[in-house]
Amino acid sequence: MYHGLLALEIIVRGVANPSRVALFPGAWNPPTIAHLEIARAALQWADEVVWVLPRAFPHKSFDEADFEARRQMLELIARSERGFSVGVSDGGLYAEIATEALDAYPSAEIALACGRDAAERIAGWDYGRPGVFDEMVQRHRLLVAGRAGEYVVPEQHRGRIMNVLLPPGAHGVSSSEVRRLIHEGLHWEHLVPVPIIEFVRSLYGID
Repeated sequence: MYHGLLALEIIVRGVANPSRVALFPGAWNPPTIAHLEIARAALQWADEVVWVLPRAFPHKSFDEADFEARRQMLELIARSERGFSVGVSDGGLYAEIATEALDAYPSAEIALACGRDAAERIAGWDYGRPGVFDEMVQRHRLLVAGRAGEYVVPEQHRGRIMNVLLPPGAHGVSSSEVRRLIHEGLHWEHLVPVPIIEFVRSLYGID
């Protein structure tokens, strides 16, 4: 949970003076076409989507792809499409990242974008005290993309949590599936954004 001076550093800025910003945190090992479609769907509400890479994760480590490799992949994606930016956060929890963004975007309305699985995880996370998720949703809208099912919005959060639609081809795609296909020598290229295909080849030592 947020306890001190954390900062969100914007390293690629795609939009000047946005009025609505959607933060899109993730592990990005590697980014997939499902992630890309979530970011595109978030642009239906936001002027700018910030792909956020935490410096440390609360629930996983930097296996296989290190911090620098993941940052480079996000930069390649952000520079390829209008409306995308990249940020690096000190905090790893969504509540911490949202708090950090208040300094980076003092005059913008800030939302958080995620998939259904991430929404369920952060709603049930142990923050050390009750009510943290409820408080976060009241401050920052949650834009949730249905993946293998639509997120069921609790009655008290209607109007603050919005389901966004993904194209059928993005459902069921995950970073772990991409890594599995790579390790098994199977075709994986169709599951990652085009701008990072060659980088992923190099990263995983694929001929």
